[in-house]
Amino acid sequence: MPGPDHSVEIRPDTDLPIFVAKVTKYGYGAYGDRLILLMEVTLMPTRPLLPDPARSINAQDYQDLPRAVTAMAKEFPAGAQTGAHSHPRAQLIYAVDGVMRVTTPSGFWALPPLRALWVPAGVPHGVDMVGAVSMRSLYIQAEAAADYWPQCQVVEVSGLLRELILALTAAPVDYPLGGREEQVAALILSELAAARVVPFQIPWPRDRRLQTICMAILDQPGLQRGIEDWGSEVGASARTLIRLFQAELGLNYRQWVQQVRLADAVCRLSLGVPVARIAADLGYRSPSAFSAMFHRALGAPPQRYLQGADTLNGS
Repeated sequence: MPGPDHSVEIRPDTDLPIFVAKVTKYGYGAYGDRLILLMEVTLMPTRPLLPDPARSINAQDYQDLPRAVTAMAKEFPAGAQTGAHSHPRAQLIYAVDGVMRVTTPSGFWALPPLRALWVPAGVPHGVDMVGAVSMRSLYIQAEAAADYWPQCQVVEVSGLLRELILALTAAPVDYPLGGREEQVAALILSELAAARVVPFQIPWPRDRRLQTICMAILDQPGLQRGIEDWGSEVGASARTLIRLFQAELGLNYRQWVQQVRLADAVCRLSLGVPVARIAADLGYRSPSAFSAMFHRALGAPPQRYLQGADTLNGS
């Protein structure tokens, strides 16, 4: 008998995608003199709607269209880099598959498929692909973008927002106004406004002494050094470094190091590295200690984190 989270594959006698019916709730009720099973299910396509291969993969082609929201699909091989660039429109950077590292002058982010990064218009950014990545970018006109965040912000991608993004990237680039596609674009804006903000950023310092420390930690996230161990190397007392970390980054030294380790762990998990290996490399005394820290910080254990926002929400 199906229970919560039980999945049943449905193959319609049409050319529609294969769907999975996920049982989210179930119980029993009466119908006349009979006892019946009641189930609440969510239908999810097992594969995303695919964009037209003839669609442009040049971001510039999406900036000047008279549409509030435009959507670009682009595939990247493992290790690909976009280089630093910016756009006239605000951008929502999202990967339906794969993990990305995004860099701006103010910080770094690691983005698995259940997270997206809002980048305001004109902000320079570069994207590094951790493994192969299926990127789906939204470009949003200034007037529509004015209601959102003035700085880069990580948001949770709900199952609904994901499907809306996929639907718009499968539509014509210059989709007709007044039709279904424009309604999808409007729903995207509404769902984005309701998206949960995720405080997951690695801020970057301006002070050269802090930059030396931070670069060393980025190169070796498992480095076992306290803030007092850096003083002679960078020419500053531990007290000065403590003050600078808080003033420039809004985090203390240990919090900043933890953010780096979390980002490194997310990237390595996406490549299939075992949790035990990641925990050891990052200096944790056991996989369970690492998993507990990961769960506290990101809301799910490492084994579940990359599975999607709906999984984390328990739906």
